[in-house]
Amino acid sequence: MNPYTPEITRSSASALETNKVLRNTYALLSLTMVFSAVMAGVSMVTQMGTMAHLLSFVGSIVLIWFVLPRTANSVAGIGVVFGITGLLGFGLGPILNSYLAMTNGSQVIMTALGGTGIIFLALSAYALTTKKDFSFLGGMLFAGFLVILLGAIVNIFLAIPAVSLAISAAVIMIMSGFILYDTSRIIHGGETNYIMATVSMYLSIYNIFVSLLHILGAFSGDD
Repeated sequence: MNPYTPEITRSSASALETNKVLRNTYALLSLTMVFSAVMAGVSMVTQMGTMAHLLSFVGSIVLIWFVLPRTANSVAGIGVVFGITGLLGFGLGPILNSYLAMTNGSQVIMTALGGTGIIFLALSAYALTTKKDFSFLGGMLFAGFLVILLGAIVNIFLAIPAVSLAISAAVIMIMSGFILYDTSRIIHGGETNYIMATVSMYLSIYNIFVSLLHILGAFSGDD
């Protein structure tokens, strides 16, 4: 009898579970991205205003903080994920319409979309192929996020364009780090809930896209 059989069995079971979480995460993420895009299109066609963006953002935060943690381990959690991504997508409508009003607005949006896709795919592929453990980034990313949040709040009153651009650039860096961190956690068994993983991935992609829009729009000559 092979004394290493139990260890091999456990290792195989762990690998299968990890692959399942990865598959479910990327499958759900793909569906929510499509749904979010549809909701953004609806918002754009119906010419929703700034208030729609604000209400959608607040609604998504409520779902993330108060509803998602209670439903993440059930089928209902999938509906909550679509609720969160749908609201955030709907809230993008007014932002996208404001960029489309620019001379080269459509180009700015497509460039931001393409850039976001490249960043996500490249970082995810890197984490998946190298299988490096990026768990050490957790504390630094959280601290960086708090600094950015504080800076954004302060700049609401200061309204300094250069600071706003710096914050957008910092958001891209922090969210890129979160993509590496979240993917690594799935690979190494730190995250076993694909619903929570999907929301985390989506938020990183969303923030990168919005930040790229801001930067590209500022340097387009029309913002």
